[in-house]
This record gives sequence, structure tokens and C-alpha cells, in this order.
Amino acid sequence: MTLREVAIFRGLSEDALTRLEGECTWRTVRAKENIVHFQDQTRDVFILIEGRARVIIYSVTGRVVIFRDLGPGDMFGEFAPIDEKQRSASVEALETCRVACLAGAEFKKLLRHEPVVVRALLDHAVGQIRALTARVFEFSTLAVNNRIHAELLRLAQGATINGRQARVSPFPTHLDIASRISTHREAVTRELNRLVKLGLIKREGGALVIKDMQRLARMVHDAVGD
Repeated sequence: MTLREVAIFRGLSEDALTRLEGECTWRTVRAKENIVHFQDQTRDVFILIEGRARVIIYSVTGRVVIFRDLGPGDMFGEFAPIDEKQRSASVEALETCRVACLAGAEFKKLLRHEPVVVRALLDHAVGQIRALTARVFEFSTLAVNNRIHAELLRLAQGATINGRQARVSPFPTHLDIASRISTHREAVTRELNRLVKLGLIKREGGALVIKDMQRLARMVHDAVGD
């Protein structure tokens, strides 16, 4: 992937893209290394070119809170140069990653001179706000098993779809899912085993197949209500 394929930069002219690529530095980050550290004062903005990473916070007691996973084309770190405050979360490489790094001052200059990037950034921010709003609602209103169903639907959004089925690969660990929805691993294991017995999901190696997306969506809809 190149910067030309990143959604937030797609409206830029070829000249602007060439300048942007020249302003970036390029890093390779090994698995389990932090790309961004929670509460640090850096201002760089990052674009993930290759690999997968995770937005995460570890509490002082060691509890993990997972916000979202990142893949090629995703941008992160843009909050700090906009509001000049410390980092709101860590970003940890799940596998070897290649990232483009843009200095915060250059990112702010880009926003001043390229309205098309500002528009794309607003769309990006609104998407994150909507996703977080949905999660807060789920935490406040849904039982644990229903939150697991909703998380499976989210995972299916980036999955391979074949008719009514979705194949999520790689499928997160039970602990990772628990960390996303504020529960414990045993609850996730119990509910996934129940869904297997119901014939709604099945495991295939490191993947999980949702056998009936419409049925799962109805289960979530019935729990949420109109």
C-alpha cells in the first residue's frame, strides 16, 4: 500500500501526494512493540502501510482495554497535534508493521492548505464517534452475551462474506474479545460454545465462520430494541 491508496488522502493532487510522501519518514515496527505510548507528549501522525496494530490502554492494575484494531490504510495519532494534549491511548503492533510518520506541524499545515483532507478527517472522526457511542450504549444496556453477539457482527464487517455466511480470519482470542466488551474470558468462551451448539458459528483453524449473519443480526436487534 502507498499513501495514494489511503482514504484520507485520496482527494489530493499528484503534486500534493508527492510532497506528502517526501515529508514522511518510514519506520518498521516489530510485533508487540509500541508505535505510540499512552500519555506521552509526541505529536507525530501515523499511517499504517503494512501489518496490523491495536489501539489499547493498560490500567495500573494490568487490566487491558482494547478500543479497535488497525490495518493497512488506517491513520492514527491525529488527536495530539490537533488539541496539543497527551496521547489518549497506546498503539501496539500485532505483527511486523511498516508505518509512515508525519510530523504534527506538517500535518497541521496539510489541514490548513488542503480542504479535501479536512473533510476526509471529519468523516473519519465522525465514524469513530459513532462507533464509540454504540459501544457505550451496549455497555450500559446489553447483557454480556448480547455484547458478544454485537462484537461478532462488528468483526464480520471486515470479514469475507459468502451469502449469509461471514469468515472472520484471524479470529481474536477470547481474552481479546473480553477486553473489547468489558467482561472476562470465561464468559466469552461459554457464549461462543453455546453459539456453536446452536449451529450459528463454527471454528475453522484460526478463523471463525458465522453461518447465518441475518440470524445473528436479529438477535442483536431484539436485544437492543427499536
